[in-house]
Amino acid sequence: MRFDPTALRPQFPALTGPDAAAHFDGPGGTQTPSPVATAIADALVLPVANRGSVTRAERNADGIVASARAAMGDLLNADPAGIVFGRSMTQLTFSMAGTLAHTHPWASGDEIIVTRLDHDANIRPWVIAAERAGATVHWAEFDPETGELPVEAVTDLLSDRTRLVAVTAASNLIGTMPNVTTIIAAARSAGALSYVDAVHYTAHESVDLRALGADFLVCSPYKFCGPHLGVLAADPALLETLRPDKLLPSTDAVPERFELGTLPYELLAGTTAAVDFLAGMCGETDGPRRPRLERAMHAMAEHELTLRTRIEHALTDVGATIYSRAGRRTPTLLFDLPGVASQEVYAGLAAHGVNAPAGNFYALECSRTLGLGDAGAVRVGLAPYSDDGDVDRLITALNEVAHAARVGG
Repeated sequence: MRFDPTALRPQFPALTGPDAAAHFDGPGGTQTPSPVATAIADALVLPVANRGSVTRAERNADGIVASARAAMGDLLNADPAGIVFGRSMTQLTFSMAGTLAHTHPWASGDEIIVTRLDHDANIRPWVIAAERAGATVHWAEFDPETGELPVEAVTDLLSDRTRLVAVTAASNLIGTMPNVTTIIAAARSAGALSYVDAVHYTAHESVDLRALGADFLVCSPYKFCGPHLGVLAADPALLETLRPDKLLPSTDAVPERFELGTLPYELLAGTTAAVDFLAGMCGETDGPRRPRLERAMHAMAEHELTLRTRIEHALTDVGATIYSRAGRRTPTLLFDLPGVASQEVYAGLAAHGVNAPAGNFYALECSRTLGLGDAGAVRVGLAPYSDDGDVDRLITALNEVAHAARVGG
């Protein structure tokens, strides 16, 4: 199956017009295709109400929610009855950390494992919950030279007192994709739960929660052409055992017991549209959605690898230091230019119409481990709409910025 971004790009209004930038800022949030924006707008003008089955407005709301759960179930190969929506992945993780810590009470002597590779949203909620419960936090270290998180870095920390392992499926800073399947299996053997941050991973790889075996998996639709909200997927049977803080009149049904207040129906409609957009990226519009998603995501990954290779060669040619070195990684490259502050590179690229921001992108522990402190470096990330023309613009801008630095120096 051939992946052709030129067929997708006209569906992204932000990519059209003479002033359109070349977007390499997808890891922070992708641009939005017209079908998603239309779905959001349509939901806003539908008659909607609190969910129910009596009035048309109630049925519309209920249908939007059911469709979104089904769409995310297909995208993640998860049970739709275990799909929880929230304001963001960060909010969902803070809520789940508190819920786990008091439902199956953590206590002194219990242990939690987090990694230095993760976004802080899959670190700090667990650290805070553990500190409040008196539990011990163990840190799994990654190799700053290779960018790899060895399986042993996590599994060597496991014990019969480990309650939870929090690990990323793909680093949002350097792209590393650890062997999470093996880590999850080891955690389960030790009697621990696993919580996988797949926010960055879901934007680039076909996710299969059933194959991964993770107890919890979280992602964010705005990273894969959808609206801003968070999604958590888990086995409904596991969710049934958890007692989150909730309002007394609100339903105790799963997954609704974890969703505080009325859901943003328009954003859920946009999420369904985003999943349908991904499923149709290679022109397939008929047949079951899950197989189409798998084929489209695999084809997209091959296309992104080709573009990533071009960018890596260009960065090497201008003498950049590349921090993304793992064997398995997403098309995300963190780099800096010798003698040029990352913020200057960021601004220089922007002046040439190339959006590639600089920072630690909330992967604070990762940035510090790499020796970059809190400042981080420049990040270039690909998205479904990235094409050779974008890469040409990036390479030209990189050469201009590097040349200006040499002349100025």
